[in-house]
Order: sequence, then structure tokens, then C-alpha cells
Amino acid sequence: MKAVILQSPGGLEQLFYTDVLDPKIRADEVLVRVRAVALNHLDLWVRRGMPHLKLEYPHILGCDIAGEVAEVGSLVEGVKPGQKVLLHPGLSCGRCERCSEGRDNLCSRYQILGEHVRGGYAEYLAVPARNLLPYPENLDFSQAACLPLVFLTAWQMLVDKGRIRPGMRVLVHGAGSGVGSAGIQIAKLFGCEVFTTAGSDEKLARAKALGADFGINYKKENLLEAVTRVAGKQPIDVVLEHVGKALWKESLLCLKWGGALVTCGATTGPMVETDLRQVFFRQLQILGSTMGSRASQFEILRHVAAGRLQPVLDRSLPLSEAREAHRLLEEGGAFGKIVLVP
Repeated sequence: MKAVILQSPGGLEQLFYTDVLDPKIRADEVLVRVRAVALNHLDLWVRRGMPHLKLEYPHILGCDIAGEVAEVGSLVEGVKPGQKVLLHPGLSCGRCERCSEGRDNLCSRYQILGEHVRGGYAEYLAVPARNLLPYPENLDFSQAACLPLVFLTAWQMLVDKGRIRPGMRVLVHGAGSGVGSAGIQIAKLFGCEVFTTAGSDEKLARAKALGADFGINYKKENLLEAVTRVAGKQPIDVVLEHVGKALWKESLLCLKWGGALVTCGATTGPMVETDLRQVFFRQLQILGSTMGSRASQFEILRHVAAGRLQPVLDRSLPLSEAREAHRLLEEGGAFGKIVLVP
């Protein structure tokens, strides 16, 4: 099959479009023909290399995958060749206490497609049958591939950890990112007032079309001053944070007493400045978040099917143009997801 392999950690020059052996499935797996795979910042981090990540090279990136069942393992029931599927990106043991509680993303053996194991930058991928999700029939493959990781991540951050409720004020960073564009929609779904940030007025206009109430161009305005001018001192109940160093300090200062900052990433750097007096005296919560439970995917997809949540697709490119897709994502000009199509 054709695939894009990562030869070793590094720059764009380490991505190669080439022929690799077709994957073989186990009895409890299905072979999926990949029709679309969306990029995430996770792809960039894995490509560059992370200290804790020990991979067998060549590696295949890609965790957000939509496609069709090509082959079914002998122990798999209720799945047929040709069936459209969306894939849950998280892999867990399925047997431990956390998995049994429905908190599979806290499994000690948790892995993510494209990060810890080979992913979807390929024509075919073998996955456990339990990772199949209902396909949203109102979407094409490129749109569907925009959904799994970013909507699940934003859902856990806002709904499960931030416990958003109607009337809350939510600050969503990075309106043009996958997680940001998903977070705006989820916060509005729950009746919140949404503040969001972006690096251009064009992105802020598109964010308002998704439902954001107030937009802040962080390249032109100080975040804290802009939020205070609109809503007064310390008005934010929950911050959806994945930027890291650049906006961390101001994000904490925006929070109400007892407010929560939920973080899932660090695109501008992981080393941040935190005044602990602000945290303990104002009783703030700083919560880490990675992915979400597989069960939440089904609730999210019901909202997608009803049109209450929608994928945000920036553009689709051929799989052979993976280097260009990475370049575009690194430049930060996209609004929503960039998708590769084998």
C-alpha cells in the first residue's frame, strides 16, 4: 500500500510518500481502508520527536481517521466489509479497573493512533474492533475525519472537567485550531458566553460565525486588558487552554475566584510562569486533560448527527502532499482541520 512514513524525528524532510507492506489483522481486529485522515498538532510533536516517546521507525502518523471496513477478523461480530466507519483514536487494554469504569483514557496502557503506534497516513490500517465508531452519514469522509480527537478533547475539557453550565463565561484559546473551533461550539451548545482568541481578525470573524460572542486578537491586544474591558475584572469561569507559555499568566488572571483552567497542550512552550498565591488564595483549579472516554464519542456524534455540532474543515490535500500539509499547520494560517486523502 501507499503510505507516508516518518523515517526519523526531525523536519519535513523526514516524511516520505512510499510503498509499505499491507497491515495484517488479528482475530479481534478489522482492516480499515482509510478515506481521510486529519492532521493535529500531535502529528507535529511526534514528527519533531518527544523525549518520552520511544518509537520503532519508520513510523506512520495520523490519529483522526474516517474510512470503510475492508476485512473483518474472525472474532468480530456486527461489522461488515464496505461499512463506513469513524475511528476512536485511543487504544486501551479494555480489562483494567479504569477501562471497566468507562474511563479508558486513564488506562495505564493507553496509547493513541499515530503517536504510540502506527496511524492513518496510509491506505489501510488495522485496528481493534472496539475502536469503530458510528459513521455520521450527513458528512463526507474529509468532514468526518475532522471530528474524533479534537471534539473528544474539547468535550472532556469543558463538560467533564470544566463542568460548564448555562450562563458561564468560557474563554477558548486558538479559535482557528481544531480544539478551539470544537470548544467554541461545545460551550455554546451548553448555553455559555464564549470569549475566544486568534492571531487574525479574519479568524475571529469565522469564530463568531461558529457562535463566539467576543473575539480577541492576541497579536494586537493584551488578553487580560481586552477581557476586563468587555466583562469586568476576573469574569471567566473556565479557560480552555492549549497554547501554553504565551497566554498562560493572563489566562489565570482572567479567572473568577474558584474558576478553572483546563489545559491539553503547549503549542508555544511548556514552561510557564504561575503565581501560586493567585492559585491558592483565589482557589483556582488547574486541570490537565488528555483525550476523553470512548463513551463520550457516542454522545458527541449524536449532536453531530443532529447538526448541533459540526466539523470545521480548512482544506483537503492528497496524502502524497503530507509535507505541505505539515507546513501549513506549522504556519498557523488554517482555520479548522487540514485533511489528507489517500
